[in-house]
Parts: sequence; structure tokens; C-alpha cells
Amino acid sequence: MSIDVALDRDRTGRPLRLRLLTRLAICAARPLALLKPHLLTRVLTRLSRGAAPASSAQVHAARGSVLAASLSLNGLRSCLPRSVSITLLCRLQGVWPTWCVGVRAAPPFAAHAWVEADGEMIGERGRPESFARLIAVSPFDRTKS
Repeated sequence: MSIDVALDRDRTGRPLRLRLLTRLAICAARPLALLKPHLLTRVLTRLSRGAAPASSAQVHAARGSVLAASLSLNGLRSCLPRSVSITLLCRLQGVWPTWCVGVRAAPPFAAHAWVEADGEMIGERGRPESFARLIAVSPFDRTKS
């Protein structure tokens, strides 16, 4: 016997422009999610330049739009393409959340990818201290370059 687990799906109507941007972000995220970690980090770091930090509300809205547009990204094992899609959709709107990849801090080992804004994990179960960050791409800081 198996149990299929899926995230809650939002079925509210969205403007055509937002739906098109969401589809574009999802289509771009799928091949990016296949890259090696150091290449994906480099691409996302480059894309983060010039974007303002995203607010929690903006990231929640982007996440809802991505989940509504793609049934396959609603699964628990779709965290990497889902987080990249959310991040790209935010970037298309001129903002950037913190994109993170890490592992569960306590056994059993499990890798996970998520987005953060205003110091909180957006739409994820658990707390930030439940995971050990391995990679994080924050909004680009012009003072460091």
C-alpha cells in the first residue's frame, strides 16, 4: 500500500500576465534544476544582481502561483525545481528571496531546497533551525562587489 502526499493546491484566479510569467519561470527552472550544485549556484547568483530583497508576502504569492500552475511541483520530492521556480518568478517581478539548499539537522538524513524571506522559510513545515544550510543565494549586495 502506498500513500501519495501532495501540498495544498491554490485554485484562485490569477491575471494572464502572472500566469505567463509563472509558466516561463517553471520552464526555465526545470533544466536549471538538473545542473550541478556549483553551476546552479553560480547562475542564481548572477541572476540575483540588481534585484531588491523580496518580502514574505511577495514570496508567498509567487509560491502560490507556482503551485497553482504545476501539479508536478506540488509533490514533496519536487523541492528543488519548486524552489528554483519560485525564485525565478520573484526575479521576473524584480525581487529576490534567499534560495537555500540544505540537509535535515537531525537524523534521518534528507536533502531539501527552500526559499526564505524576512528570515522565515516560506511555505515549509518545520523551522529554519531544523535544517543545516549548505548553499544559500541571498539578494545581491552591491557593497560587496
